[in-house]
Amino acid sequence: MLLRFSRVSVLLLLGGLLTASSPSPGDLVPPLEAQTPLPAGISDQTYRISVDLVNVLCSVFDRKTDSFMTNLAREDFALYEDGKSQEITNFARETNLPLTLAMLVDTSESVTPKLKFIQDTATSFFQTVLRDRDRAMLVEFDSSVTLLQDFTNDPNKMARQIRKLQAAGGTALYDAIAMTCDEKLIRETGRKAIIIVSDGEDISSRTDMRQALEMALRAESTIFPISISKGGLFGTGDDTEKGDRILRQLAQETGGKVFFPIQEEDLDEAFRQISLELRSQYNLGYHSTNPLRDGSYRKIEIKVQDNNLKLNYRRGYYAPSN
Repeated sequence: MLLRFSRVSVLLLLGGLLTASSPSPGDLVPPLEAQTPLPAGISDQTYRISVDLVNVLCSVFDRKTDSFMTNLAREDFALYEDGKSQEITNFARETNLPLTLAMLVDTSESVTPKLKFIQDTATSFFQTVLRDRDRAMLVEFDSSVTLLQDFTNDPNKMARQIRKLQAAGGTALYDAIAMTCDEKLIRETGRKAIIIVSDGEDISSRTDMRQALEMALRAESTIFPISISKGGLFGTGDDTEKGDRILRQLAQETGGKVFFPIQEEDLDEAFRQISLELRSQYNLGYHSTNPLRDGSYRKIEIKVQDNNLKLNYRRGYYAPSN
């Protein structure tokens, strides 16, 4: 039985999240498109996160080889919140920590020529990535957002639903992100990741990119987009398309990585790289020196001394508000 996500619940939640006094991650970079105000009369509902301990997942790569560096110690990292140094009190390598995965597949009409290969590679991904304590869910989005498969550890269940994907209609990417985070991921603990297969163009959502990104940050979810636009799958491999720039920003702000596969085998490699990164992260925990419960967006910066290394991590979080 297919379940339709409720757009009303997302709009209610976002009404409480967005305030004029709280800068959002979208404010840190030039806006990609005009923002749409939410309807009047939305109730104030928020999910709070604890500032007693802020956890940040971080991936470390060698700049030359792009290989993962998994042998660093706590002393190799320096962490800052809004420019102020923070003490890293919790440190762990997250190689074997359970994963909670949400795959969001764009099934708009433009995807039709690529859908069969997307189905094949996505099925293979779940057959190889899911371990005993991992769980995954599948969402398709065109003009609406549909939960095809709720959380499961069974790759065969995922495969059956992936085979049911059909391309038609428009694209509601932002709604898909917001609803997945609001109704599913925000209630989960541990490591969470969203894999998006899309061209990044949104023509049907009620929410906008800024709101979708805020929901992902509140749900502490890392976004890994795979582009199927002209710059992505069977395309040129760059991000000249507007949709690709959106996908890149979603990845950068949440600590993920965007992929632009050119050939069919590149899509397999993108899924393989996502799997490796999810098993090669560090968890850095700190107690914020800012005691205010003001709902503000707080910027996070992580540094390492070795300039030959590059880092992926979410760029900030939202403090609770009273």
